[in-house]
Amino acid sequence: MYKNITPVFIVDEIEPVLPLWTSLGFSRTAEVPDGDRLGFVILQKDDVEVMYQTFASVRGDEPRALEGKRAHGAASVFIAVDNLDEVASLVPKDADIIERRRETFYGAIEMILRDAAGNVIVFAEMKTE
Repeated sequence: MYKNITPVFIVDEIEPVLPLWTSLGFSRTAEVPDGDRLGFVILQKDDVEVMYQTFASVRGDEPRALEGKRAHGAASVFIAVDNLDEVASLVPKDADIIERRRETFYGAIEMILRDAAGNVIVFAEMKTE
């Protein structure tokens, strides 16, 4: 029934978030311009996708998506990885790192950072014993 899930972060601007994802090895597989800026982009590495769309693009596409009782704001995504050290070595030196490395009660070693739009990205390697 379900095939996959892909986060779509709604942001003011897409361009500031691109250097982080490029550093991590993600490539743009689709993009939609909105004037002289990007309105939408799909970033992909292997079988993992992340999408970004601007508020302006959403308003032009389906403005009702921005209505409702809850304000839109920063979100979070959890990405399982095979090798956290490898991923951490790709993170730009100037990245907004919240937690460089932590062990969790559920058996993961995680790195937590924030993209340029304020979204939280958690990379997690499950410990094996």
